Amino acid sequence: MRVVFMGTPEFAVPCLRALADGGHEVTAVYTQPDKPQGRRMRLTPPPVKEEALKYGIPVFQPKSLKGQNEAARISSLKPDAVIVAAYGKILPENILSIPKYGCVNIHASLLPKYRGAAPVQAAIMNGDTETGITSMLMAPSCDTGDILLQEPIPIGQDETTPELTKRLAETGAEVLLNTLEGLKNGTIRPKKQDEAKMTYVSIIKKSMSPVDWSCPAAEIHNKVRGLYPWPAASTQLNGHRLKIYRSRLTGEKEFGEPGLVIPQKDGFFVCCGDGTSLELLEVQTEGGKRMSGSDYKHGHPVQGLKLG
Repeated sequence: MRVVFMGTPEFAVPCLRALADGGHEVTAVYTQPDKPQGRRMRLTPPPVKEEALKYGIPVFQPKSLKGQNEAARISSLKPDAVIVAAYGKILPENILSIPKYGCVNIHASLLPKYRGAAPVQAAIMNGDTETGITSMLMAPSCDTGDILLQEPIPIGQDETTPELTKRLAETGAEVLLNTLEGLKNGTIRPKKQDEAKMTYVSIIKKSMSPVDWSCPAAEIHNKVRGLYPWPAASTQLNGHRLKIYRSRLTGEKEFGEPGLVIPQKDGFFVCCGDGTSLELLEVQTEGGKRMSGSDYKHGHPVQGLKLG
């Protein structure tokens, strides 16, 4: 097929690579504008742009898709399909109507569950044991189009957002190729989403970071996994913010107030609201370096203190 690809982060790269290596003609790539990053705020291209340039594919980075200019350019490319994977912009109707087979979106959840910007984090933070990839025909509103194919995948008990995102990205590339083959052969029947089962998730914010130690240990563990690496779950210790990057469920019963750092243990163990403990495997204090919870505890008098 002749396709136009739209995507921005690392999640979208396997889809672009699968198209280019799979015999499809990628006539153009659309991605977000380069952004300043790092301490020196150097202008940095998105991962999708870097991948497209390796294949010699023309790259476009408009600030907006509204108006007639981009629609006219895409129409001139005569795409059979427009493929979207975490592009970061909603496509206007004058673009949705251009391709023969429609605009196909690769979404990192089993729609209609977790429409919106943070489906991977939501699945982990809610303690789901399964998520997946959905390919769908795009509609004017966010993630509401008809479902084409879905592929479920399990979520590991200790799996973090980057780890799960990487697996979903690879699965997304496979689903995309199967979707295009099915559309071309006429073997896929689009299916309406069940609006009664719809859930929506907004973007991740720093305000989500604070840990409530009165919650069950599993719920806190899920928060640590879901908010890794940004903005990271956090707690207060002696008036300072302590980020929690990694944790482990112990299943051990503890008798102490929620948030109490348990003494007489080698690691950094904290009492939780369900009467069990959570081990903090990797932490970082304000202005400090990331280190193991055990090293932090050995270097700081935290035994018997209460986190909050």
